Amino acid sequence: MTCVSLQHSMPFVSSWDEFARTAEQLYLANPYKTRFVVKYRHCDAKMILKITDDVACIKYATDQAQDVKRLEKLNNTLLRLMVSKAADAK
Repeated sequence: MTCVSLQHSMPFVSSWDEFARTAEQLYLANPYKTRFVVKYRHCDAKMILKITDDVACIKYATDQAQDVKRLEKLNNTLLRLMVSKAADAK
């Protein structure tokens, strides 16, 4: 299996802090339409994160192992927001 190069048509964010802040804001603005995708490309040794609400879309790519911990923290934050929203709706 060969690995093809990525064609980037969506905006990539260069800093983790900007991506995490924007991802949280995007979710809070439209929680029912927001999707968060994590993809790992072994052939490039890159992790690609994407969050979209079908209107706005941002991506972040990294090859740093330390960003896995940051991803875990962001994922926990988004899950906490989802649970609190579900609890508020009841």
